[in-house]
Amino acid sequence: MNKSYYPELKDIARAKLNLRGVVDDSPLQENRNLSERYNARILLKREDLLVVRSYKLRGAYNKIVSLTEEERGKGVVCASAGNHAQGVAYACQALGIKGKIYMPATTPRQKITQVRMFGKGNIEIVLKGDTFDESNFAALSDSRKSGRCFIHPFDDPLIIEGQGTVGLEILQQAGQPIDYLFVPIGGGGLISGVGSYFREMSPSTRIIGVEPAGAPSMKRSIEEGKLVSLEEIDKFVDGAAVQTPGKLTFEICRKVTDEIVLVHEGKTCTKILELYNQDAIVVEPAGALAIAALDHYSDQIRGKTVVCIVSGSNNDITRTEDIKERSLLYEGLKHYFIVRFPQRAGALRIFTDQVLGPTDDITFFEYRKKTNRENGPAVIGIELQNKDDLTRLIQRLDKHGFIYEYLNDRPDLFQILI
Repeated sequence: MNKSYYPELKDIARAKLNLRGVVDDSPLQENRNLSERYNARILLKREDLLVVRSYKLRGAYNKIVSLTEEERGKGVVCASAGNHAQGVAYACQALGIKGKIYMPATTPRQKITQVRMFGKGNIEIVLKGDTFDESNFAALSDSRKSGRCFIHPFDDPLIIEGQGTVGLEILQQAGQPIDYLFVPIGGGGLISGVGSYFREMSPSTRIIGVEPAGAPSMKRSIEEGKLVSLEEIDKFVDGAAVQTPGKLTFEICRKVTDEIVLVHEGKTCTKILELYNQDAIVVEPAGALAIAALDHYSDQIRGKTVVCIVSGSNNDITRTEDIKERSLLYEGLKHYFIVRFPQRAGALRIFTDQVLGPTDDITFFEYRKKTNRENGPAVIGIELQNKDDLTRLIQRLDKHGFIYEYLNDRPDLFQILI
């Protein structure tokens, strides 16, 4: 790969022509709730409304349609946590090309099902490893052995140029200058393409990259001035949880971004629930990143025109309880304790009648009686209506002499017990 590569306007325009008839322009919609909340004009670029429900189709199709006849005959191979896989599957089906897709074993079932559906028999799926990087290693090995063309999810010029068409559309649709652009970052393909287009066509726009706090590989790389591989990442925001950014995307991203902000996974979950409850918009965790970052800039964006890219909506409904739990923990509304109850009649009644507040709710309770001990431990989860109620709850625990341990601040015990 050419490390000095930088996408040009003509390359992104060519990608837009390649996508004609395959990828319709996604809407750029003003969101009234967000606009009122931040006293700004907040526009959402709805990439979640594309046929594969994410922007990834743009880069995948642009790459695969550009292959030679000989390369198409050998087939393609890729690694993906889901959205890139769906884009590759759709492109293979549309162009009659055979493809092999490696996915982490942790990929939500909904995304695996979608890949099979879009591939329509042209795709073979292999679940390998627990992270994208492990799946990617397996896909690269397959490419070397089989001769299949490797379709990188982000670190490829044609992929980057395809994603850059999102920026082209935004500037065509906005109808006015854009002050801020918020773009989610995983491997960096989207922000590299969109950011390079904006730097040429809208240089005054402030470009903010948004990464999950548990996987800040691009931010760390830019801070250290070199590619950084994170030893451990939080895989919850699966569409943006990447241990190592791309070589090309790192160099481009450091040129086009004004700042990269990290968003806690719990805050992302809160935004997922708000978008669904208030606007009936279904997004995956990575799709909520850009909007979740607005709180960090509430003062700067007041009175401005702001675009947030909603990158995808491939969310597995079975994750809803986990999303709610993470949101409540982040918002300070869910708390877990180990409480050692005296092994005598009425101890639990005292707890429910005199320790719990009138709006406190027990949502988790696990107790084991120890016949040879004076105290029996119980793991208790309590949901509050107001985060300030925690102080009063702890005061009542102390007042009534309960022995307890607060688990929210003990990730070692929390992971084992909850």
